[in-house]
Amino acid sequence: MRYVLMLFACCGITMAAGQATDIPAVVSKPRVDVHSGPDFDTPRLATLSRNDAVRIASQQGLWYQLTLDAGKPGYVRVNDVRVAYAGVDSSGSGIQFAGKSGAGRASETAGVRGLDQNELRTAYPNRAQLARMESYRVTPTDAAQYARGQGLVDTQVPYAGEAQPASKDAGNGMTQAEKRGGLAAARSLLSRFGGLTGNAGTVIDVASKSATKSEAEQSDEELALGPELAARILGARPLWQDDAAQRRVNTIGRWVATHSSRPELPWTFGVIDSTDINAFAAPGGYVLVTRGLYQLLDGDAELAAVLGHEISHIVQRDHYNVIRKQELTSAGTDIVRGQVDVGGGVAGSYAMDYVGKNGAAIMLTGLDRGAEYRSDEAAQVYLARSGYNPLALYSVLQKMTALGDRSSRLTQLYKTHPALDDRLDQIDRNGNRALAGYTDRQ
Repeated sequence: MRYVLMLFACCGITMAAGQATDIPAVVSKPRVDVHSGPDFDTPRLATLSRNDAVRIASQQGLWYQLTLDAGKPGYVRVNDVRVAYAGVDSSGSGIQFAGKSGAGRASETAGVRGLDQNELRTAYPNRAQLARMESYRVTPTDAAQYARGQGLVDTQVPYAGEAQPASKDAGNGMTQAEKRGGLAAARSLLSRFGGLTGNAGTVIDVASKSATKSEAEQSDEELALGPELAARILGARPLWQDDAAQRRVNTIGRWVATHSSRPELPWTFGVIDSTDINAFAAPGGYVLVTRGLYQLLDGDAELAAVLGHEISHIVQRDHYNVIRKQELTSAGTDIVRGQVDVGGGVAGSYAMDYVGKNGAAIMLTGLDRGAEYRSDEAAQVYLARSGYNPLALYSVLQKMTALGDRSSRLTQLYKTHPALDDRLDQIDRNGNRALAGYTDRQ
């Protein structure tokens, strides 16, 4: 069964010049009802089956518009069909989704070139740009006022996988699990360096200091690392010269972050001037989105979905923990060189030393697949808690898929994240059972 689709230029999908006027897709569910309008309350016009071929020409919110054989328009939800990879090359040809988040569209070749690991490693920190980014911060009260004006309502949605940091007032005592972890790390270091009998106590002290910092120590280190990493990213690419975009990303980001388990962080958001499609989450609450990604998105919910994913990385301390592992390795190396002061000075400075040596390249370090899947899951929970539809994340991933698996704008994202199909499959496997009551929001 194949349905022909009509193009509506006013909606969220447009086609690149000279290309076909539709986007190929297949039905991804056993049974999909096609409605006469973008609303479940409208009449059912047809029923599609799994693997039926369809072609998408327009998007309205979280609905795709189809045109049935009789020429009437029909609508399905964004998660009812799976967009096919367009196979776009770096020349900028091919199908594109057009977002409404920013003025104009950035082509593959327009604007500044994409960010790469070497640039982030060598960029000097731009303190002036960091100060400008921080000047756009929004208070939780102002974010909530904006949300109320948009009709958003707080919702209590449990999420067992979300990190729950211990209270800073709990003291520096370690749990038994933390102590076991520190000893395991120490034994690993001892093994790597052939036992180091004379330095065994030193190794254990440093491993414990690096691997089992208290909550207060970890939080303080995050707050120091975040602005340093953000300043270096801004040294590679400045903020986009669009005040409205900067205010908007901070307002929506602060509203979503308020619904995480770490609302007290000094959450700061920015849009950098790069046509790449990517985002960065630095420890301590700093999130940077590329202009290319910002302009791809359509509406507040899709922006909230992207920010929610990055917020989860910060909540879970994903990149911070990568730095801590490097800190432990460096500590072991310096033991051999006799450079460790077990009084505390050296071990506590490794994280900042790591950034000094490697710049912000850590932001393009691939996390394990589990961390990325967890951040997708968390983003959907944050969307539901914030009053948005969790399917907005699905819509964003579909847009990226439509750009193609050879798009130069997605190069770094493909290097650091699981394949988009795999991420969509994981969302489908989760089934959104806990979020089913929130996916009907218009």
